[in-house]
Amino acid sequence: MSKLDKESVIGISALLVHAAKIDENYSDHEKEIIKEFIKSYLKDENSDKILKKGEEIEKNSNQLLNYTNIIKQNSLEIKKDIIEHLWKVLISDNTVDQYESNLMRRICGLIYFSDKECAEIKLNLLNSK
Repeated sequence: MSKLDKESVIGISALLVHAAKIDENYSDHEKEIIKEFIKSYLKDENSDKILKKGEEIEKNSNQLLNYTNIIKQNSLEIKKDIIEHLWKVLISDNTVDQYESNLMRRICGLIYFSDKECAEIKLNLLNSK
């Protein structure tokens, strides 16, 4: 897996927080999924601290573009990993509403990630539950 720098991980964590909050139910389970993402890139960092920073950024910004520009510049491998973590957050409560689906479509469009691959990642996660 290629590396993301700390600032990128914080920004992407903010996007994951945004995805978690879109259904107005930000659960501990979703926080754990986001911390798992953080740990996968920043093994030596305190994932709670980074999550807090991501939550602050998310609270103060309604600009999705800030987060997606970071992702757009990365490899397909990293994009897939981020999309997978976004879906993990969204399906953690066993429902995906229209706002969540719309968010994923918008993110995929902004980072030039195919809808087909996005749907395959979602299906794989649903099938492995």
